[in-house]
Amino acid sequence: MATGLQHYRPSGVEDSTSEREALVLEHLPQVCLIARRIHDRLPDYISLDDLISTGVIGLMAAIDNYDASLGVQLNTYAERRIRGAIIDSLRDADWAPRETRRRSKAIEAAIHRAKQRFGREPAEEEIAAELNIGIAEYQKWLAEVQSVELERLEFEPGENPGRNLLHFISSGEDAWPSTVVERSELVRILALAIERMPKSERTVLSMYYYEELNLREIAEVMKMHLSRIAQLRTQAILRLRSHMERVWLSQPRRKA
Repeated sequence: MATGLQHYRPSGVEDSTSEREALVLEHLPQVCLIARRIHDRLPDYISLDDLISTGVIGLMAAIDNYDASLGVQLNTYAERRIRGAIIDSLRDADWAPRETRRRSKAIEAAIHRAKQRFGREPAEEEIAAELNIGIAEYQKWLAEVQSVELERLEFEPGENPGRNLLHFISSGEDAWPSTVVERSELVRILALAIERMPKSERTVLSMYYYEELNLREIAEVMKMHLSRIAQLRTQAILRLRSHMERVWLSQPRRKA
């Protein structure tokens, strides 16, 4: 998409200001799309309008810092800044209850212990048993944990415009690769982990992240209740995070 940004210079003069405003309006749909996708994973009391407003701030920062000579499209460059601004605002607000965050970590740890115990990916009942709670209570935990923001790390968008699953399973940016070689290894480990997951969770992840269906659409395809699909997605993500954090961090790191 041609934006005319090659001629934009944030110098504060009237022409530049008008051009900046035009670019903001042009890319506003991108902000709304990103904000809605993040909002879909948050509690109802989080305002979509607030996320969009924050995303616009990220967009303006992207416009002001964009360098067309690098050969990257503005919408590609802006996506990271928009998403980052929204995620940072959620972190600053610290909206997720401490108990919910604690349960998220407890589930990850229980999955890891059960996996070591059985030598395979544990079933839902086995994870619940590891937590010393019933299956109904465990599913209630999953329903609460699904509201915990999982997008803690963003990779630069690649050729695939879909929602990269790698976005959703990191616990901290310092633990992730900074080179193409490391990322390739990370993708390989992730793919192997997904292959070993229960079929229902693997199917939900595939439909959600790669076919880009929403949870309601997946529920219709799989003929399950919407809340159950949400639980499966949450459990799958926590399963992957538990696996990746241990397997990836145990790998020899590539030196700069």
